[in-house]
Amino acid sequence: MIQAAKRPPGRARSDASRTAILNSTLKLLESQSLQQISIEAIAREAGVGKGTIYRWWPSKAAVVIEAFLVNHISRVSATKGMGPREAVIHILRLLIKEYAGREGRIVAQIIAEGQSDPDVLREFRERFWYGRRAMALELVNEARRLGEFRDDIPADCQLDLLFSPIYFRLLSGQAPLDQEFADAHCNAVMHLMAPPVRQTPTTPKSR
Repeated sequence: MIQAAKRPPGRARSDASRTAILNSTLKLLESQSLQQISIEAIAREAGVGKGTIYRWWPSKAAVVIEAFLVNHISRVSATKGMGPREAVIHILRLLIKEYAGREGRIVAQIIAEGQSDPDVLREFRERFWYGRRAMALELVNEARRLGEFRDDIPADCQLDLLFSPIYFRLLSGQAPLDQEFADAHCNAVMHLMAPPVRQTPTTPKSR
């Protein structure tokens, strides 16, 4: 669960309320969908008034997105000291593992709700998607610079090849996000990303 960050004494109550709201949102999402829960239900579960929630978030979706972010980003990140190729593989595997559970269900519901509510999708892109994509693109560009990834196709296309199959399985439900998929996907995309092998000229054999 989310822990309140340490703040000066005057902020302790606010931090405790904010943490309670985010934890309560995650708890409700264990048994209900994003569409089913309400600001009233979150406030009741957290023991706060609706006004307290609206002080920090403009909508229910914004609360859900932040509750998801606080947990997700800390669990899907590269370990310090990894090279870019290794870091990309590590993140892909962690993402598949996370999306196989509650976090995946939350993301799928946010994206689904965003199809009928553009504000939800905009909030999701601005608070989550753009930042994570920029981080991944930085790794891809570094891998290209070091010769770990090929550089004859656009980096944006490489990024889509790396992550799109995961989101396709998440949203379509046509196949599981499991260890077998993680192994197969990482092997396949790393093969696609590998620089072309340069043939060394051979010397004709003398007769």
